[in-house]
Amino acid sequence: MEQIIDSLSTELRRGNLTLAVLSQLRTPQYGYSLVQLLAELGVVIEQSTLYPLLRRLEKQKLVTSYWDTSSTRPRKYYELSRDGEVVFQQIKAEWMKNTRKLYEVLKEENDEHEFN
Repeated sequence: MEQIIDSLSTELRRGNLTLAVLSQLRTPQYGYSLVQLLAELGVVIEQSTLYPLLRRLEKQKLVTSYWDTSSTRPRKYYELSRDGEVVFQQIKAEWMKNTRKLYEVLKEENDEHEFN
């Protein structure tokens, strides 16, 4: 049972992390700054999860990247592409719609159990 719960939780978290990352790339971020920013917002993401996700988003042309070599430590910055912004807005709207529906379903289910 524990394995099933872990698997389903991972599946649910994966989509949420993608949406969270996209939401923060409207301004350029480098990996560590993105990890910190998300952590401040209560979304924990390991660098070992973030970098493969960023590479996938870049391959899908939702994110662009560039190197900033002006400081002593070169940093690779990521930001939403135009297509990424369009996809982000559509996925965000879909997530909001589904979350509202699911909340109502779970609320009704919870209300029924409270009175039994």
